[in-house]
Amino acid sequence: MEWYLKVVKENYANFKGRARRKEYWMFVLFNMLFAVATTAIDFVLGTFPLIYVIYVLAIIIPSLAVFVRRMHDVGKSGWWFLIGFIPIIGAIWLLVLLCTDGNPGENSYGPSPKAA
Repeated sequence: MEWYLKVVKENYANFKGRARRKEYWMFVLFNMLFAVATTAIDFVLGTFPLIYVIYVLAIIIPSLAVFVRRMHDVGKSGWWFLIGFIPIIGAIWLLVLLCTDGNPGENSYGPSPKAA
């Protein structure tokens, strides 16, 4: 949960620097849990998709920011996000990049977050 809060509070719209695999995947995990929870709340209250849409709109910028920082950790530009629009191949390639360990030491996007 602390990784999710770190992304949302400290790095809400921070597209500079690098994000470790753990930071990215813990954010994704809790983001999915909260999305399911907001959907369930919507169904219980009968307001579907009101609360879910509000949550998605609030979390879209930190989601993109942590993705870009994750790409920076493996030495890629944030524009690699666009490769995900290529059916199947693009999604698989992004998944491989997101699961790849970051570059050890400093790269052109900053120092390794593991060193801190």
